[in-house]
Amino acid sequence: MKKNSGFTLVELLIYIGLLTIFMSIVTRIFTGIIDVQLSSEATGSVEEDGRFIYSRMAYDVSRATSVITPSDLGSQTNSLIILIGGVTNTYRVSGDNLVLDNNFGTNQLNGMGTHISNLSFQRLGNVNGQYSIQMKFTITSTTQQINGPDTKNIETTIAIK
Repeated sequence: MKKNSGFTLVELLIYIGLLTIFMSIVTRIFTGIIDVQLSSEATGSVEEDGRFIYSRMAYDVSRATSVITPSDLGSQTNSLIILIGGVTNTYRVSGDNLVLDNNFGTNQLNGMGTHISNLSFQRLGNVNGQYSIQMKFTITSTTQQINGPDTKNIETTIAIK
Protein backbone atom coordinates (compact mmCIF):
# COMPACT_ATOMS: atom_id res chain seq x y z
CA MET A 1 0.00 0.00 0.00
CA LYS A 2 1.40 3.39 -1.07
CA LYS A 3 1.09 6.41 1.26
CA ASN A 4 0.10 9.74 -0.35
CA SER A 5 2.68 12.44 0.27
CA GLY A 6 1.61 16.07 0.63
CA PHE A 7 0.20 18.55 3.08
CA THR A 8 -3.00 18.28 4.97
CA LEU A 9 -5.43 21.16 5.18
CA VAL A 10 -4.53 21.72 8.85
CA GLU A 11 -0.82 21.96 8.01
CA LEU A 12 -1.53 24.52 5.27
CA LEU A 13 -3.65 26.63 7.62
CA ILE A 14 -0.91 26.58 10.28
CA TYR A 15 1.68 27.56 7.65
CA ILE A 16 -0.48 30.45 6.35
CA GLY A 17 -1.13 31.67 9.91
CA LEU A 18 2.56 31.64 10.81
CA LEU A 19 3.47 33.36 7.52
CA THR A 20 0.87 36.08 8.20
CA ILE A 21 2.25 36.71 11.69
CA PHE A 22 5.83 36.81 10.38
CA MET A 23 4.94 39.22 7.54
CA SER A 24 3.10 41.59 9.90
CA ILE A 25 6.15 41.70 12.21
CA VAL A 26 8.53 42.35 9.29
CA THR A 27 6.22 45.09 7.97
CA ARG A 28 6.13 46.84 11.36
CA ILE A 29 9.92 46.68 11.64
CA PHE A 30 10.31 48.04 8.10
CA THR A 31 7.90 50.96 8.66
CA GLY A 32 9.65 51.76 11.94
CA ILE A 33 13.01 51.91 10.15
CA ILE A 34 11.56 54.20 7.47
CA ASP A 35 10.06 56.51 10.15
CA VAL A 36 13.41 56.77 11.95
CA GLN A 37 15.22 57.45 8.66
CA LEU A 38 12.77 60.24 7.70
CA SER A 39 13.00 61.81 11.15
CA SER A 40 16.78 61.68 11.06
CA GLU A 41 16.87 63.16 7.55
CA ALA A 42 14.54 66.01 8.52
CA THR A 43 16.46 66.84 11.70
CA GLY A 44 19.77 66.64 9.85
CA SER A 45 18.60 68.99 7.10
CA VAL A 46 17.32 71.55 9.59
CA GLU A 47 20.49 71.40 11.72
CA GLU A 48 22.87 71.50 8.76
CA ASP A 49 21.14 74.41 7.02
CA GLY A 50 20.74 76.29 10.31
CA ARG A 51 24.47 76.01 11.03
CA PHE A 52 25.40 77.00 7.47
CA ILE A 53 23.12 80.07 7.42
CA TYR A 54 24.35 81.18 10.84
CA SER A 55 28.01 80.77 9.82
CA ARG A 56 27.51 82.53 6.50
CA MET A 57 25.67 85.45 8.09
CA ALA A 58 28.22 85.77 10.91
CA TYR A 59 31.06 85.81 8.38
CA ASP A 60 29.40 88.32 6.07
CA VAL A 61 28.05 90.68 8.74
CA SER A 62 31.38 90.77 10.58
CA ARG A 63 33.08 91.85 7.30
CA ALA A 64 30.48 94.52 6.48
CA THR A 65 31.77 98.06 6.03
CA SER A 66 28.26 99.45 6.43
CA VAL A 67 24.66 98.40 6.97
CA ILE A 68 22.19 99.96 4.56
CA THR A 69 19.02 98.20 5.77
CA PRO A 70 17.87 98.20 8.57
CA SER A 71 19.02 101.79 8.56
CA ASP A 72 18.02 103.13 11.96
CA LEU A 73 18.95 101.87 15.39
CA GLY A 74 16.18 99.60 16.66
CA SER A 75 14.45 99.32 13.27
CA GLN A 76 13.43 95.89 12.05
CA THR A 77 13.09 94.69 8.45
CA ASN A 78 12.59 91.42 6.59
CA SER A 79 15.73 91.93 4.49
CA LEU A 80 19.32 92.82 5.27
CA ILE A 81 21.39 94.98 2.92
CA ILE A 82 25.09 95.33 3.77
CA LEU A 83 28.13 96.62 1.93
CA ILE A 84 31.17 94.32 1.82
CA GLY A 85 34.22 95.52 -0.07
CA GLY A 86 32.17 97.82 -2.28
CA VAL A 87 29.64 95.07 -3.15
CA THR A 88 26.03 95.42 -2.03
CA ASN A 89 24.70 92.17 -0.56
CA THR A 90 20.97 91.70 0.01
CA TYR A 91 19.64 88.82 2.15
CA ARG A 92 15.92 88.13 1.82
CA VAL A 93 13.35 85.37 1.56
CA SER A 94 12.21 84.51 -1.95
CA GLY A 95 9.45 81.92 -1.98
CA ASP A 96 10.51 79.62 0.85
CA ASN A 97 14.25 80.15 0.41
CA LEU A 98 16.82 82.49 1.90
CA VAL A 99 18.65 84.13 -0.99
CA LEU A 100 21.67 86.40 -1.31
CA ASP A 101 21.59 88.93 -4.15
CA ASN A 102 24.74 90.78 -5.18
CA ASN A 103 26.74 91.76 -8.28
CA PHE A 104 27.61 88.10 -8.86
CA GLY A 105 23.99 86.90 -9.05
CA THR A 106 21.45 85.28 -6.75
CA ASN A 107 22.40 82.37 -4.50
CA GLN A 108 20.09 80.21 -2.42
CA LEU A 109 21.55 79.77 1.07
CA ASN A 110 19.35 76.97 2.38
CA GLY A 111 19.25 73.46 0.95
CA MET A 112 16.46 71.77 -0.98
CA GLY A 113 15.37 69.94 2.18
CA THR A 114 14.35 73.05 4.11
CA HIS A 115 12.16 76.16 3.93
CA ILE A 116 12.86 79.52 5.56
CA SER A 117 10.15 81.75 7.03
CA ASN A 118 9.67 84.57 9.55
CA LEU A 119 12.96 86.20 8.57
CA SER A 120 13.70 89.47 10.35
CA PHE A 121 16.72 91.66 10.97
CA GLN A 122 17.02 94.33 13.65
CA ARG A 123 19.82 96.84 14.04
CA LEU A 124 21.10 97.01 17.63
CA GLY A 125 23.78 99.01 19.42
CA ASN A 126 24.18 102.56 20.63
CA VAL A 127 24.72 105.82 18.79
CA ASN A 128 28.48 106.12 19.34
CA GLY A 129 29.27 102.42 19.82
CA GLN A 130 29.58 99.27 17.80
CA TYR A 131 26.50 98.13 15.87
CA SER A 132 25.16 94.62 15.69
CA ILE A 133 22.44 92.83 13.76
CA GLN A 134 19.90 90.58 15.42
CA MET A 135 18.68 87.92 13.00
CA LYS A 136 15.63 85.70 13.53
CA PHE A 137 14.18 83.03 11.25
CA THR A 138 12.33 79.75 11.26
CA ILE A 139 13.72 76.78 9.37
CA THR A 140 11.40 73.89 8.51
CA SER A 141 12.19 70.54 6.89
CA THR A 142 10.43 69.53 3.69
CA THR A 143 10.66 65.83 4.57
CA GLN A 144 7.23 64.41 5.39
CA GLN A 145 7.11 62.61 8.71
CA ILE A 146 4.40 61.08 10.84
CA ASN A 147 4.84 63.78 13.52
CA GLY A 148 4.98 66.59 10.94
CA PRO A 149 8.00 68.50 9.69
CA ASP A 150 10.98 69.30 11.91
CA THR A 151 11.03 73.03 12.72
CA LYS A 152 13.60 75.17 14.50
CA ASN A 153 13.50 78.86 15.42
CA ILE A 154 16.89 80.51 15.25
CA GLU A 155 17.75 83.84 16.86
CA THR A 156 21.26 85.28 17.02
CA THR A 157 23.05 88.59 17.28
CA ILE A 158 26.13 89.31 15.17
CA ALA A 159 28.49 92.25 15.75
CA ILE A 160 29.72 94.47 12.95
CA LYS A 161 33.48 95.02 13.24
